[in-house]
Amino acid sequence: MKVMKFGGTSVGSPQRMKEVVKLISDNEQKIVVLSAMSGTTNTLVEIADYLYKKNPEGANETINALEAKYKRHVAELYSTEEYRERTLDFVKQEFDYLRSFTKGIFTMFEEKIIVGQGELLSTNMVTNYMLEQGYNTCLIPALEFMRTDKNAEPDLEYIREKLQAQLEEHEGKTIYITQGFICRNAYGEVDNLQRGGSDYTASLIGAAIDASEIQIWTDIDGMHNNDPRFVEKTQPVSQLHFEEAAELAYFGAKILHPTCVQPAKFAGIPVKLLNTMDPAAPGTVISNDTEYRKIKAVAAKDNITAINITSSRMLLAYGFLRKVFEIFETYKTSIDMVCTSEVGVSVSIDNKTHLTQILNELKKFGTVKVDEDMCIICVVGDLDWQNVGFESRVTEALHEIPVRMISYGGSNHNISFLISANDKKRALQALSDHLFN
Repeated sequence: MKVMKFGGTSVGSPQRMKEVVKLISDNEQKIVVLSAMSGTTNTLVEIADYLYKKNPEGANETINALEAKYKRHVAELYSTEEYRERTLDFVKQEFDYLRSFTKGIFTMFEEKIIVGQGELLSTNMVTNYMLEQGYNTCLIPALEFMRTDKNAEPDLEYIREKLQAQLEEHEGKTIYITQGFICRNAYGEVDNLQRGGSDYTASLIGAAIDASEIQIWTDIDGMHNNDPRFVEKTQPVSQLHFEEAAELAYFGAKILHPTCVQPAKFAGIPVKLLNTMDPAAPGTVISNDTEYRKIKAVAAKDNITAINITSSRMLLAYGFLRKVFEIFETYKTSIDMVCTSEVGVSVSIDNKTHLTQILNELKKFGTVKVDEDMCIICVVGDLDWQNVGFESRVTEALHEIPVRMISYGGSNHNISFLISANDKKRALQALSDHLFN
């Protein structure tokens, strides 16, 4: 059995939903994970924001507009009155439920319920359409098997056990439809796997059932070797190691959520990135296999701040780095890059929420300098230190770009450069020209 996940744009209209049904209807048994229709989750977040601000009128207007949109989709999607009415009844129940939140206390708990309703709508619509067309399918609710533990991490044993029970209860179906993103927490409350979490859902399901493969369908034909928004002549990468894909996702390749490949990696299940707009395109295969001596792709991460702490009195002092890192830990601020010398350390962060407090603490240990509006350029591939000359090929491409920091050796798959955001486009194009074109 394989797992297929379709993102918001893939189910973003009645016509897209029909095309997804064609893609999944090959008589091979599968579990299909669906995101909310594109734009829906953002609108639900807007509704929650109105409720936080104690503006029920604004929330109700937004709810009414979204309901009208879904009614139009239902009218277009179904060809029989029976399934049109059945789905309209469900849509009415959903939006009446959303309206019920405008009449009481609103907290983070209610917000998590609201933002997960988009997946419930899309899966119901697609399941009803498939039943109308005569497909052997059923809907298995994610809230019946997808759960996180007390540390907000997926409860893998629970997921495996409860998912298997759902499959046994609906034994004999060819296509099982379920929701991405939403789950329950350890206390049984409705929760979610964060934005982009539908990819995570698919990977967790794949690991739970030991799937033959996991397919992530989006509107892009695989992961490209550079950012096509800024660079000319980019190409899809045919194969990536899980570590390479994770590096690219973390450093800016938006097609994939950074955490989603972990369950598939540990289970040894290949992940394919495919394009619903061009189903014949080969896409990208992510697996535990490595293509040796090959640089694969480049990504960029924006809104980076560099911090340098210099202290001659701390020269080779025991515990200096620990004290520095503890400050970032105290303010729950993760570090992207680290470079050290005998008298100082430079780090980069992408979260400036507590920057002022962090700087005040760091000044107790030395002279602190800050560079804002920076960008991390990440080059990914087989960058093992024994591949002589690989790092020089990358640095040669950037010989005209001022570089603030370089990180190499922490991973066999990544070399990163910190540069000014103003030089980002020029750097990305130079790397493509030098490494790929």
